[in-house]
Formats: sequence, C-alpha cells, structure tokens
Amino acid sequence: MAVHAVEVSGKRILKFVSAVVAALLALPGLLRAQAQRISGDWLQLTPADPRAGIPNTDPRLGVATTSESGTTVSIERRGVYRSRKDSLAGTTAYDASKRDQNLHVVVSLEDRKLWVVAGVDTVLEAPVAIGTGETLVFGEKNWTFDTPRGIRTIRDKDADPHWIPPEWHYAETAKEYGLKLGKLSLTKATPVSGGRKIMFRDGEAGIMHPDSGFAFLPLEEEIVFDSTLYVPPVGSKNRAVQGELGKYKLDTGGGVLLHGTPHQSSIGKAATHGCMRLRDEDIEWLYQFVPVGTKLYIY
Repeated sequence: MAVHAVEVSGKRILKFVSAVVAALLALPGLLRAQAQRISGDWLQLTPADPRAGIPNTDPRLGVATTSESGTTVSIERRGVYRSRKDSLAGTTAYDASKRDQNLHVVVSLEDRKLWVVAGVDTVLEAPVAIGTGETLVFGEKNWTFDTPRGIRTIRDKDADPHWIPPEWHYAETAKEYGLKLGKLSLTKATPVSGGRKIMFRDGEAGIMHPDSGFAFLPLEEEIVFDSTLYVPPVGSKNRAVQGELGKYKLDTGGGVLLHGTPHQSSIGKAATHGCMRLRDEDIEWLYQFVPVGTKLYIY
C-alpha cells in the first residue's frame, strides 16, 4: 500500500513538473502577445524580429554584426547652443532618446548625423545637411534658417514629393535680384504694364494681353513683371516645385522635413533652410523602414 502511494505521488510530481516546464516555455510567447495587444504597434519589435521588416543592420555602417542584433553605436551629446531655450530643447531631446526603447530616429546637429535606433541596436547611420543658421531680412519680416532642436514625430511620408515654397523663398529670390514682392490671386486678375493682366486658368498662371489674348506662363520660372516678383497662391500649379525634395520625404510638421535632394554635395553641411537633407539611398531607407508615428529626437 505504501509503495502504491509513493508511485502515485511520483506521477503527480512528474505531471506538476511537466506543467511548470510547459508554462515556462509558453511564457515568452504569451508576454510578447500581451505586449503587442497593449501597444498595438510594431515599433516595439527589435530589428532581429523578422516581423519588424527591418534589416539587422545597414551594410553601409561597415561594422560586422551577428544575426541576433544590429550594431551598437555610442551617440554622445555635444553642441553649440544659441540660447537657454535651445539648450533645454536639445538636452531634453537627447535624454528622451536614451530612454526610448522603441524604433526612433536621432539627429545630432553638431555632428550633422542621423541614426535610426531600436533598443540597443543602431540600424542606420547617415550624414545629413542641416539649417545654415543664417537670418534673412526683407522689409519688415525676417526668417532664421535653423533646424529646430527638440522632440518631433514623423507625421506623413511621400514618394516623388513636390515642394510648396514658403514665403521666404520668394523674399530670398527678390532680395538677390533687387526686386519687389507682389502677391497673386487664383480668382482675381492682377494688372501689370502694357494693359496686361496676370490671371489663372485651371490653377495655372498666364498673361492676358489686350491684343494677342491669353498665354500660359512657364511653370518652371518665377513670375516677374515690372521689377516685381509675384508670389503664386498656394494651390496653384505655379506654387508646386517638382524635384527639389528628391524622391522621398518624411514630414515632421511645421515645415521641418527629412528629404532627399538634387544637391548631393550639400550633405553633411549647414546648407538648408531648416530641413534635413539626406543622400538618395538613406532617405529611401527611411521611407521604407521608418513608419508614420516614429519619434524624431534632434539635439
């Protein structure tokens, strides 16, 4: 009888141990599934997880890695700040980037470099062009072309984007050529010398001549009459410029973009009006692997 009891107890212990082992084996999967339900966002996947769709590392980093993780790059904080506000924004962004374990983008204005980081893995390192820091004064207005430090979010992505030039573009061009600035309307004709009028048809600017009638103006040229550069209205075909942003852009709001450029020699320099320009292959990588909603930390 005692021997039978020992056998029964042994079977119970064996079943208990088997159940514990099975639970431990299933635990990582359960935790991962729970984490995915809570976050609802694949940004928390590491680059090594094939569901993330991110390469373990970018071969252009030139550093050997294992198949388990990407390259770890030490990102240091250093910079020349314009003001206490600028310093605070940079410090806050840097510190927040160190705490972020999700996929995120980091830009150092001092180093003119960009990194894409997931956990401890650096999956892309690329040079960037940043704002010149120069100030344009035209009339009573002025613009300073800084890339702003701080925490931003990728709001949108576009392939083959067109650029809508801000007002500073026309002020800069007018100042360079010694012109005045004027504004055009989509619905109201603007009179110029010789009895002519600038007007729009189907969203495209043209000149109405009293003798020869209407003729469209070249889309690729600025509209200049009587020593005045006329600013086309937003929404017109004359206000959209193709090719200036390269093949891809990532929009962080407020006119601050990550984008390509036809001016590849500017990469790595302080050469922009505030956006961050990248090489063709780097902006394509970002467009492909960095989703809308990703955090961008600029310090």
